[in-house]
Amino acid sequence: MERPRVMVTGCFDLLHSGHVAFLREAAKHGELHVCIGSDATVHALKGRWPINDELERTYMLEALHCVHAVHINSGSGQMDFLNEFAVIKPDVFVVNSDGHAKAKAALCAKHGTHYVVLERIPHAGLKARSTTALRNECTIPFRLDLAGGWLDQPFVSEHHAGSVLTVSIEPTHDFNDRSGMSSSTRKKAIELWRTHLPDGDREQLAKVLFGYENPPGTTEVSGSQDSIGIVFPGLNRLHYNGGYWPTRIESVNDEAVLSFIETHLQLVPLGPRHDGYDVLSDTHIDATGAKALADAADACWDALRAKDASAFGAAFRTSFEAQVAMFPHMVDEGIRAVIAQHAPGALGWKLSGAGGGGYLILVRREDLPGALRIKIRRGAY
Repeated sequence: MERPRVMVTGCFDLLHSGHVAFLREAAKHGELHVCIGSDATVHALKGRWPINDELERTYMLEALHCVHAVHINSGSGQMDFLNEFAVIKPDVFVVNSDGHAKAKAALCAKHGTHYVVLERIPHAGLKARSTTALRNECTIPFRLDLAGGWLDQPFVSEHHAGSVLTVSIEPTHDFNDRSGMSSSTRKKAIELWRTHLPDGDREQLAKVLFGYENPPGTTEVSGSQDSIGIVFPGLNRLHYNGGYWPTRIESVNDEAVLSFIETHLQLVPLGPRHDGYDVLSDTHIDATGAKALADAADACWDALRAKDASAFGAAFRTSFEAQVAMFPHMVDEGIRAVIAQHAPGALGWKLSGAGGGGYLILVRREDLPGALRIKIRRGAY
């Protein structure tokens, strides 16, 4: 009897025990075909070249007993494997929780392919591994904004003062570029400090990073919430009043509050923003919109400190709706469809960063299969 054909896709750079555990689990479903991103695709999606080129990655994967065949994807982008999918005609398509995407699930549904999402579970007795950690041994965090995003831009907060709420995120996932996780600012931090944040006055360090990313002559200034959100651990409230730098910064490193946030936030990957994305076109920025955003951020801050999940979800969504009212291109029909799909069971939602892709962030009480979890960086460097 012919075994079912199983297909997985990915980069598989710096092959490690986490990869092997995933591939062995996928191979339990049948004859395993591993489709890897080409060097050019990896560079386009992640903004860097793989350590091991496509031929070396192929050689190492073919050496694994659980792998039947390795294919180099001929396409580009997040769905670079479409040609290989058509040739292999898999019976089962397996992804890990990081790689889950609506487009992949829809492709499988269209062709009658069983779609399987695996959690990242290391082999018994081994540590969890990620390519990101092995590549850099880098502890420099990402940043996630929870509410009030855009108020760090003077052209918004000049209409009404308000706060941006951020959390500093440990690099436990290989978050995509152009996905609202402050990856561009993080790259600048790595250029400055290589693998970890230095000791010192946090506000001064954040100012150094902000200035390095926005040298004299910069026309589109990255908001300071990015540099502050990376440098300051825990939950932070940044007060803006028409300037690039906040008038004051409030921080919460209470373990109960940070654990509450981690417990209730789940991220659904949407894919990076497409080239040419222009969130600043057709905007409707005024005092009414800025005040609505500021009020929602204040409500979110109060809900988080009170550890009130329902109030957190409501303020989270209200903040997002206030953003979209001023910046309508943050969403498109595809994103609205994903939101509609996940709205049942969610207390609230927003998009990471400036929208247009990235991650749909949900406030939920129950686990959503395939969603990503975050780990907030605590007070120590």
